[in-house]
Amino acid sequence: MERNEKTRSDGIIMERKGLSRIDIEDNNVLLDADNVFWGISKRGNNPDALISRELISLYERVKGECDQELDNFRFSSELTAIYIDPTDRCNADCPYCYVPAKIRKHGRSMSEKELVFILSKTARYFIGKKKRPVIIFHASEPLLVKDILFKAITRFKKRFYFGIQTNGLLLEEKDISFIKNNKIGIGISLDAPSAAINNRLRFSASHGGNFDKVIRAIELFNGYEGLNVITTITKVNVSGLPRLVKLLHEKKVPCVLINPVRLTQKNARFLKPDDKEMAKYFIDAVEEAMRSSKGSKHKIIIGNFANIILGIIAPTARRLMCDISPCGGGRCFLTITANGDMIPCGEFIGLKGFCGGNIFKRSIDRAMGSEPFKKIRSRVVEEIAECNVCAFRNICGAPCPAELHAFGDMRKKAVFCEFYKEIINYAFGLIAQGKEKYLLRQGGLANLNYQYKID
Repeated sequence: MERNEKTRSDGIIMERKGLSRIDIEDNNVLLDADNVFWGISKRGNNPDALISRELISLYERVKGECDQELDNFRFSSELTAIYIDPTDRCNADCPYCYVPAKIRKHGRSMSEKELVFILSKTARYFIGKKKRPVIIFHASEPLLVKDILFKAITRFKKRFYFGIQTNGLLLEEKDISFIKNNKIGIGISLDAPSAAINNRLRFSASHGGNFDKVIRAIELFNGYEGLNVITTITKVNVSGLPRLVKLLHEKKVPCVLINPVRLTQKNARFLKPDDKEMAKYFIDAVEEAMRSSKGSKHKIIIGNFANIILGIIAPTARRLMCDISPCGGGRCFLTITANGDMIPCGEFIGLKGFCGGNIFKRSIDRAMGSEPFKKIRSRVVEEIAECNVCAFRNICGAPCPAELHAFGDMRKKAVFCEFYKEIINYAFGLIAQGKEKYLLRQGGLANLNYQYKID
């Protein structure tokens, strides 16, 4: 069913393609790639089974509303989160880190006065905004300056929600108590279920690796709802993903993000896993998460796969912004580096030409309106070869612009395109079986209501 009308959204011309039919396992999937309207019907033994007229009628009634809803979600520029890198330095040496080694070894750290200035300026920017903003202390290793971080959190905790991403090497029991008492989100890095493999990837000269420290910290968090484990998939650890999920479930971790390695820095490219192999073990990890959760009071979800599921069943409820086109960098969030530079996303650290100004000299508004930020917001799947004819383009989003810029052209399809296709096909298959309830947080499920439904 062709639509072909041209519309303009945020200055970008898009040609609406209409519905297409996809065969996924034993199902016919009818999908409009432009607004992610979809329907599934069992094909059974009839490969030519027809899509119901009722579904087509529903589509005709709601397609305009669906178009507008997804366009608003994709092209709004409401800033809701700011990543702050309070230090350039790191006490680990992960071989795939997107922060250049020179910066990690010889970079600077913010002073307490500088951090307070940034948070005060940010708080003023958000006065009158509907949503309470989020501040995430991020790369390289923020706990190297945890004293000023914890003071700042105590001072500004009524103005912001806070999160911290850490390798866990410096986490102490008193830090964990502070994090839990103040309801701070915490992401801890762990790449494998064994120290031998994990510590090859999460290496530290002073500690040998972070495995023992992270496992101890996870045990002390004891099922804390704000805990996420972050795993980077490489060819070294890919086969261990299901076992890692099993271990994390045993340790009461509620959520793990299992992300393909970003190839922004050349060193990381030697660790690139094969797409097919990565898809196999990623799917095995999802199966392990479902199996473990079904047989237990404790539930573990794979956060980035949950985002794919949401991208299908509730596209505008997605929380992670890497699989949306344009991505969230310079639109929904930005990063402030240790020297105060405002860049669309931390992945752009070390890449020239993407600074929107310095927070100590320029307003957040001016950074958001700067040419480097506009450049990222202008990258859309409709203008990328192959993506522009792919039915999954607004579920995948063709990440990551920084990674692709490092390869020479950000207007290319995703490096891991085949991986994303495999897991989106798999996601549709699970939805057809009614298994989405095992893949999302319980609280998230409770907040979802059917807008359109045909049984």
